[in-house]
Amino acid sequence: MQRVLIVLSEYGYWGEELIGPKETLEKAGYILDYVTPTGKRPHALPPSMDASYVDPPLGKPVVSEEMAGKVKELEESDILDHPLSLKELFPLDRPYMSYSNYLRLFEEYNRNIETTAEYCERYAALVLVGGSGPIVDMVNNVRVHDLIQIFYHADKAIAAECYGVACLAFARDYWLRKSLIWGKHVTGHPLEYDYLDGTGFFGVNFNMGPPPYPLEFILRDAVGPNGEFHGNVGKTISAIVDYPFITGRSTADSYKTGELLVSVMRDGLKRYGW
Repeated sequence: MQRVLIVLSEYGYWGEELIGPKETLEKAGYILDYVTPTGKRPHALPPSMDASYVDPPLGKPVVSEEMAGKVKELEESDILDHPLSLKELFPLDRPYMSYSNYLRLFEEYNRNIETTAEYCERYAALVLVGGSGPIVDMVNNVRVHDLIQIFYHADKAIAAECYGVACLAFARDYWLRKSLIWGKHVTGHPLEYDYLDGTGFFGVNFNMGPPPYPLEFILRDAVGPNGEFHGNVGKTISAIVDYPFITGRSTADSYKTGELLVSVMRDGLKRYGW
């Protein structure tokens, strides 16, 4: 049975954005492993398991009673108690050029990435779950970028949802500095979906306010002149396949993202939604 690696923030993931691909992949027979930046247990954002919560940009509830129950059940289980740690998979920080032994350290850093790539051979695909938490500890996390590059260079499927898509924009070769999604078609949180007042982070006592960056603008710039960002505002579902990437816009696209990921792995799907 093939395995899929799922990356989750330690500062809060959106419940359905894990449940959707999780249920779809498990139904298709895949074994799931979970990884967080430092190995701490991830938790769902409280609004994502509250059926009374009204999403301000959409002006309607976005969590069904059934989904709220599924997320709460997952939170009460031990499934996410012992995730893998990216810090253990990539124990070395990328060294500063100012270090006197920079070359030796950079060589060791790259050897470590090769070792982690060998470990990741067991996985058929990578999933980056969204929510506001990824803004804190996934989007500009070099270890997440290195993990994405491992799957990219191994020609394996990479799925990302909501603010998890931002990780793809910043994953790039250290020397070329060009995003891996350059020339690709992607979807993600459009400007119309951005909050004026955010859903906060798990485990901290402040609300982040609006997102620190408009994801749509970042993705438009990252794909370059030959790629395209598809917000699909006004459509209930927005999910795009431009191999090896599968991107989902937001919560409502979670199951579709999982279904497309399975189709990519099982049926060789290369393009969908554009």
